[in-house]
Amino acid sequence: MATDMRSTIDPSMTSLLGGILHDAQDLFRQQIALFRREIRDDLCKTRDATIMIMAGIVVLAVGAVFFMTMLPLLLNWLVPSIPLWGCFGIVGLVGLVPGGLLIFLAVRRLQSIDPLHNPSVEALKENLKWTTPPT
Repeated sequence: MATDMRSTIDPSMTSLLGGILHDAQDLFRQQIALFRREIRDDLCKTRDATIMIMAGIVVLAVGAVFFMTMLPLLLNWLVPSIPLWGCFGIVGLVGLVPGGLLIFLAVRRLQSIDPLHNPSVEALKENLKWTTPPT
């Protein structure tokens, strides 16, 4: 007697379509969750860059105040031939460089964030295109 390798229970077309629909819904939910997570990550990066900008501004202000009050007087004492206003100008530039560098780095970090060009967004758009009926 030969053995029949086929199953006696074939899945119905309805159960197959239901399974496909269920899988598509699961995929859609997972993509939405991934999209939310990536948006949250982008917001965290934006927050971190904003904190860096604020820290740069604070460092810039504190540095400018200290350099503008202490070092010009010291420079004028060391090199009396430079007028006091020239000493303040020299020291002011020295104080502006570190703060400006911090702000420059933070702005570059902000420019590297592109929330609209995201792999999960592209995949979500593609899935929506395939799941919505043509009009």
